[in-house]
Order: sequence, then structure tokens, then C-alpha cells
Amino acid sequence: MALSTPVFGLSLPCLALLLLLDVPGAGAQEFPDFQLLQPQGAVSVSAGETLTLTCSVTGLVPIGPVSWFKGSGSGRQLVYALTGSFPRVTRAVSGSDTDFTIRINVTRPEDAGIYHCVKFRKGSGADEEFRSGAGTAVSVSARPSAPSVSGPRSRAEPGPPVNFTCTSVGFSPRDINVTWFKNGAKLPDPQHQVLPENGSVSYSVSSTVGVSLTAGDARSQLTCQIEHSTLPAPLNATYHFSDALRVPPRLRVDTAPAAPVALNESVTFTCRAEGFYPKDASLTWLENGNETNLGKSSPPAENPDGTYTLQSSLELKATEQRNQSMFTCRVVHDSQPPVSASETLKISRPPPESGKDDTSCHAGQSLFPSPALWIGLFVEKVLTAAFLLFLFLRSKQ
Repeated sequence: MALSTPVFGLSLPCLALLLLLDVPGAGAQEFPDFQLLQPQGAVSVSAGETLTLTCSVTGLVPIGPVSWFKGSGSGRQLVYALTGSFPRVTRAVSGSDTDFTIRINVTRPEDAGIYHCVKFRKGSGADEEFRSGAGTAVSVSARPSAPSVSGPRSRAEPGPPVNFTCTSVGFSPRDINVTWFKNGAKLPDPQHQVLPENGSVSYSVSSTVGVSLTAGDARSQLTCQIEHSTLPAPLNATYHFSDALRVPPRLRVDTAPAAPVALNESVTFTCRAEGFYPKDASLTWLENGNETNLGKSSPPAENPDGTYTLQSSLELKATEQRNQSMFTCRVVHDSQPPVSASETLKISRPPPESGKDDTSCHAGQSLFPSPALWIGLFVEKVLTAAFLLFLFLRSKQ
């Protein structure tokens, strides 16, 4: 290399002179005019944005590189140096000998920390740290993820409270607000937990609320609303109670005509399974405990509140053999144990035929009322015969 070849804007003779001046003890003070300027005390940036960290030096001596570190001490992390690969970091003024401002692209929550601009000087061995900036505290604000609401693992019936949980992750700073609504009405007393409890670059929230389901909640919905300083508007997640609700059917069995019915008359048993949810249900008829396929069912009909009604009819003839038979409607709903309702077929005795005279019947009945009457009649005849015989004998005398 020629002696006039510039390095850092200086010729080799000048650099040699500077190196000579950089010998310890060469002066009462080492480079009193040198300053490293890191003016930013704190910087806040949103995740995904570009972070600019400012650093400059006032002189070219002592000779040595300028690097950026995150943290301090032996555990500090190298962020940028003149040599090496730093994919997300670039120089703001490329090639400058005094401006060492850097830009960190697509910032992440884990980029939060304290950054130091450090000037090194060349020594006989490894470069020695000469001066460090006061540090720039970087905070990265991150939006919470879209909330997610989960319900019970299996369907729940109306009654005791059921827990629903809303979660969101990856936000910073830590402060966050979670509100629950049922059909637009705010729910009281949710339980929130933000983790970790100590300082971190990123946080997650879990909020749980207990809700008592009702039979009319098939069309109700639950909303989890999240508010955070990074959000221009709240984030909402909706959970439909139809995914968690089970309402057992109410059974009713009727007969037409009403019992008792006449012998050999047609009678219809009707079973109604009312107010159940979800829609999945099957209905079976049993006669004296044995299944019969004589029933005719209609498809489930949806009620105004979102529940369903299933109806089936069983038509048969009221024969003498079926008198006092029990007919059972059995319903299996949503893979649950079956429920049933029963009705007994009662047949009335036939009335007497119209137009016939009942005298002969009554006469026949009067002829054979009882053994005592027979004995009375016999005694009367005997006494009458004895009296007549007595009169006859007396008339002969």
C-alpha cells in the first residue's frame, strides 16, 4: 500500500503519528476532546416498526471500531459491529467515521432492553473498550393476539355455572383490560391472570367467567373484549352457547280418544319430546317392553327459542288382547341415557244393544234370584197343599 493511501480519511503517516500519541503516558490526559454521544435516554417503538438508535463521536482518535450492545457486563449481546452479519440491523449513514446511528428493522418484543454504543481502541492484542454511551432504554409495545374463547369439554345442562376462558398472548406493556358480555350485557366478577407476574418483554392474559346456562340459551352468545394501549379499537371474540348447551327433552304421551276406549275401536298414541337441544334425537315405541315399528315420526321442528320438538304417533286397534297393555315412548338424545313416558290402553265394556226389550232379561233374572227364594216358594206350596188336604178330609166327615 502506498504511503498516501487513506484509511478512515487519513494518510498512513498521520495514522502512525496518532498511534504514537495513543501510547499510555504520552500525555497527561488521553484524548480530552473525544466525546461519544448517545443522546436518547428512552425510546418506545411498536412491534414491526423500525427502531433507530443514535450514536456519534466527535473525533477520529483513538483509532478503533464502534459497536452496539444490548445489556451490559459479560452477558451483553452484540447487536452491531463493522464486521459480521446482522440481518435486521443497518447503518443509518453508511461509511461515516463519526455517525454510528443504527436501524433495527421489524422490531420484536424481545428487542426490548438497554442498548449501549461502545467505542473501542486498538491495543497490542484485542481491542480495548475505551468509552461507552449512557445507554438507551428501548421498550417495544406489541399488540395482543386475537382473543380466543374456550368452553367446557363436554356439553352442559342448565343449572350450575359453567366456566369459559378467554386468552390472548404476545402483548406489551403488561396492562390490559378484559370484559365479558352475554348477549351484550356485561357479566360481573371475571377472574384475570396476566403472566409472567414480573417484568418481561411479552405477556399473556387468561380470563375466566362463570355463566349459568338456561334452556333458552341455544341462540345466546358470549363475547370476550380486550382493550390495550396498542389497539385503536377493542378486539372481540365470540362464543356461541349452542356449542356448549344440552337441554334434555320433556316427554308427554296422550291418547285419542281418551281412555277408556271401546273394544275394537281405533286409538292413537301421540308422544311429544319437547324443548330439547341439540337437534340429535331418536324416538322408539315399545308395547309391554317390546319394540314396535308401528310408530310414525315427523322430523324435529325448531322452536322460537332454538330448541326442538319431536313428535311421533302410534295408531292401533283396541282389541281385547291389548287391554291393559302399556305403550312406552323412549327417546335417546345426544348420546345420553334414554328417557321415557308411558300410557296404558284401557278398554271399556260394550254397552247393551239399543232397541231390545230388557223385560225377558229381568224376568229371567227374577225366576232365578237365589236359593232362599226357591226354598220359600217350595215351603209355600207344601203348606198350601196341606191346607187343601185338610179341608178335603173335613168335608168327608
